[in-house]
Amino acid sequence: MSSSLALQPQAVSAPGKVFVAGGYLVLDPKYTALVFGLDARIHVGIEPIQTKSGVILSEIIVRSPQFRDAAWEYGYRLTEHHGGIAVTQLRASHTSSLNKNPFIETALTYALTYISTLESTPIPPSSVSILADQAYYSNPGTPLSSNSRFLNFDVTLADAHKTGLGSSAALVTAFTAAILSYYLPRDVFDVDSEHGKKVLHNLSQASHCAAQGKVGSGFDIASAVYGSCLYRRFSPSLLSSLPAPGSASFAPQLRALIEGDTWDVEIAKAKVKMPQGLRLLMCDVDCGSQTPGMVRTVLKWREENPELANRIWGELQSGNEAFAAELTRLATEDGRGAGAERFAKLKGLFKANRALIREMSKASGVPIEPPQQTALLDACSAVSGVVGGVVPGAGGYDAIVLLLEDKEGVIGELRKVVQGWKVDGESEDGVTIGKVGILGVREDMVGVKREDIDIYREWIAS
Repeated sequence: MSSSLALQPQAVSAPGKVFVAGGYLVLDPKYTALVFGLDARIHVGIEPIQTKSGVILSEIIVRSPQFRDAAWEYGYRLTEHHGGIAVTQLRASHTSSLNKNPFIETALTYALTYISTLESTPIPPSSVSILADQAYYSNPGTPLSSNSRFLNFDVTLADAHKTGLGSSAALVTAFTAAILSYYLPRDVFDVDSEHGKKVLHNLSQASHCAAQGKVGSGFDIASAVYGSCLYRRFSPSLLSSLPAPGSASFAPQLRALIEGDTWDVEIAKAKVKMPQGLRLLMCDVDCGSQTPGMVRTVLKWREENPELANRIWGELQSGNEAFAAELTRLATEDGRGAGAERFAKLKGLFKANRALIREMSKASGVPIEPPQQTALLDACSAVSGVVGGVVPGAGGYDAIVLLLEDKEGVIGELRKVVQGWKVDGESEDGVTIGKVGILGVREDMVGVKREDIDIYREWIAS
């Protein structure tokens, strides 16, 4: 590559997310969503592969050492007709068949293709390690040492139980940032700069959508790059005209899309702040089932009932904007005022927004805030020091998020409520909530950031 500096070991992390307000609304660019980054992060480190003198490899090895059999080896080559870099999985460690990871493979294809449009020299081999903070998985694990922040989960990825913090978006973002930071000189790509974040955001959105096989709203990538923000989605048509990797002109069209000004996304970090003395807390809910196709059903209901749906969505949008504005106002007050009185408006906004969500839930027949979650949220909200809470994102049974005073006593009282939580009997929809646990995460206003690769040293195979 053109700069020896770019080939020094690099490490990057990106946060998970929680959708506090704007679920379903975020699918329509007329509306905005309030999303908070979380201090649970996905970490990616990248280093050179040591080869014997005269040996040339075109191979990138990716490992996720917290899990069994989680290693992927990829070959890559430049295709003709400006089709970009073709990535091919060579083999999977300790398995007889290829264990594909579409998010890694697609992110690697897009990142290397973008790099190939900027650099004319061959892409050297590298070794990539991926590590996840504990809160992404509910599996028990053991640290390698007493001061390690990471756990060895000792299961395959297929047997890992995700807690729904947005691991795929954080993975794609951190992985893409690490690849770009390693192979490109800092004056071409700098993850700390606004231009670097724009490139990273656009490239990660494109590859994440390709890996998923659909164009999502993109809020999870936005929060992984920028941290907590008020988000308005981009037009899905932006990505529909991009040819498939390997097709003629994929590489120049990808670069034009990534660096261009056609993105109509809005990401407002300044409109989201966390007041001093408050924090977010998430609870993981063990339940019997999750209703499939919730988003599809809500959108069909909205199409068939436009007057009612638009009234609810308009009121929710006003409530969400007021909620973000009140958080920001309180943050600028520098903690003045008494606790309960100071947060009275926030409490009222939580109550009003939840009433609208329940109205939409009942009208659409979709369990966005089902009765079981209503009972749990009401019990938690009754704890002194808890401002309020919601079922995040698309709703359902598997989590709640609470805003509360950042005091050990408040968390202690809340723990008493959730530890013994049980809804008697089975509900009408056949779902019974089981164990409720507090996740060890809170908000993080910072998005993607550089890390010191030495903090992963015990996990990185030499």
